[in-house]
Amino acid sequence: MAVVRSFNSYDVFLNFRGEDTRKSFTNKLYMALVQQGLSTFRDEDTMNKGENLKSELEKAIRQSKSSIVVISKDYVSSTWCLDELVLILEQRKTSRHAVLPVFYDVDPSHVRKQSGRIAEAFARYEEQFKAETDCRRKRVLMKKIKGWRSALTEVGFLNGLDFQNHVNGHESKFIKKIIKIITDKLIQSTVVLKIGLQSEGCIGKITRIISMVNGELNLILIILILKLNHIKDMELLD
Repeated sequence: MAVVRSFNSYDVFLNFRGEDTRKSFTNKLYMALVQQGLSTFRDEDTMNKGENLKSELEKAIRQSKSSIVVISKDYVSSTWCLDELVLILEQRKTSRHAVLPVFYDVDPSHVRKQSGRIAEAFARYEEQFKAETDCRRKRVLMKKIKGWRSALTEVGFLNGLDFQNHVNGHESKFIKKIIKIITDKLIQSTVVLKIGLQSEGCIGKITRIISMVNGELNLILIILILKLNHIKDMELLD
């Protein structure tokens, strides 16, 4: 008997700059993820006008098992993308949240070093910082810029996929590779518990297991084997 219970709302959180790839690459990637059976969050699917976008995005990231970060040519021009990236990497540090960077027409070294077009974007942010006269806002912006740089450096060093260096730029093959890798990452982050249960004390064992995983949003519990002597019918999970 196998029982599976997921503590997440989404398998994948898609982080991308809409103006660059929403109607092209990212849309194809999203459709491929859904066809693969992976529950995938992208902002246009669940956001309504008037909602607190920041809190909703934070919630979606926390309730996702993994993130695909699509870094395109003007990705860094979006403060929303950068704020999401910071949250994604924080989630990665505190849980089993898997992260796959996808460098789409962007050199990963430019991401790590914040050079090229990325340097130009940061130059604009730093101009805003210099022009800001409100001390509180200036401190907030300075902290954000520092956090964005750190996040880009970190994600640039993660194992990811560079569109130009994989499958000779064939988009469909590239997307298939992304699906394969993110699926493998999700499997690796799955906790498999193999349990031999006897009739005596089995309820206590189950209670301890459920207590152990309670609150772990990115954990899948799979009970593979139940050896129940003298117990014919038992519901483990509703």
